[in-house]
Amino acid sequence: MELILWRHAEAEDGTPDNARKLTDKGIRQAQNMAEWLQSRLPDNARILVSPAQRTRQTALALKQKIDITDAVSTSATALTILTAAGWPDAAGTVVIVGHQPVLGELAARLMSGTTADWRIRKGAIWWFRTDANGTLLRAMMSPDML
Repeated sequence: MELILWRHAEAEDGTPDNARKLTDKGIRQAQNMAEWLQSRLPDNARILVSPAQRTRQTALALKQKIDITDAVSTSATALTILTAAGWPDAAGTVVIVGHQPVLGELAARLMSGTTADWRIRKGAIWWFRTDANGTLLRAMMSPDML
């Protein structure tokens, strides 16, 4: 199984939190990351997206079918995300488009076995693979690297 954690791109400040939209910079970040991902993602990748406007906008840059779910919302936990993704036993690739701090906590858990306060930059992805040999960080890419 492959699991991609994608933090939403840069968003406007304001309230209500779930209505915040991407800034112009955020739109460019999402488009650039989506372009990088599109050539690498299998056609049957599942894309699970928080209901927040900024995550939906980020994910829609992929131009693929998305599943909007509270399991990856601003109140999600590492466990709800892993359960929704089917980690580690599901087949194929799952992309999670979500939020800090839970994505950073989840990345720490996958890499070290313990939850820690790791930061994932806005618009960045962390791509994990698991198999009989364990969990491997396959790629880490942020928009400023593209």
